[in-house]
Amino acid sequence: MNKAEFDFHAELNDFLPSEKKGQAVTYLFQGRPGIKDPIEAIGIPHPEVAAIVVNGRSVGFDYQLNNGDQVSAYPTSDIVDIAPLIALREKPRRHAAFIVDVNLGKLARRLRLCGLDTKYCNNYDDRDVADLSVRENRIVLTRDRRLLHLKTIIHGYWVRASDPDSQLKEVLRRFDLTRRILPFHRCIECNGLIRAVNKADVRRQLEPLTRQYYEEFFRCSACNKVYWKGSHYEHMLSHLTHLLGKI
Repeated sequence: MNKAEFDFHAELNDFLPSEKKGQAVTYLFQGRPGIKDPIEAIGIPHPEVAAIVVNGRSVGFDYQLNNGDQVSAYPTSDIVDIAPLIALREKPRRHAAFIVDVNLGKLARRLRLCGLDTKYCNNYDDRDVADLSVRENRIVLTRDRRLLHLKTIIHGYWVRASDPDSQLKEVLRRFDLTRRILPFHRCIECNGLIRAVNKADVRRQLEPLTRQYYEEFFRCSACNKVYWKGSHYEHMLSHLTHLLGKI
């Protein structure tokens, strides 16, 4: 039986049991497995790992583990001093797009409120999420660690917070998105883009009091939901401004 030692840095420890956090993890194995398999066997989803160093040298997921190897695994937040660095995956596209697991519906609405491209459906299964993430180059957001172990997923993140407002702040910080926020540019119901529209074009969709007191309207280009700057708009804008002020 062969043996290797694994050190997991920073937030990768979130996936380890309390007695192993911050400690070297001994892994016993036979043969020469690809290094991704031991990392996931220990409990770390591969999309969370941004860099791997073995015996002082950066390696990719194709590295085959040897007896006596000293392995360090790093998240994105903790790789600044690793050079030269072998990238484990291509970077996600410049303007991040997400696919949100069924357990994060409230987060999906908040991301859309910020104008961020966010696909979500409450009847997606794990395979749907994984396939769409690859086909449309989307980052998976989930509270289900097991989902991120699917081999087809390239970019993914396990959301630590349980409160939707805290989840939003966590994702915005993790992916450095605060400068890309465009409030009310996407439909919170379907993710379609919102466009200004003439009142006459939506008159039939409006309640009598709305027709009487408002003149400026917007409509989703995908589902045709109509928006206007009423009291609900002011409440959401105030809440969003408060949240962003704390990032």
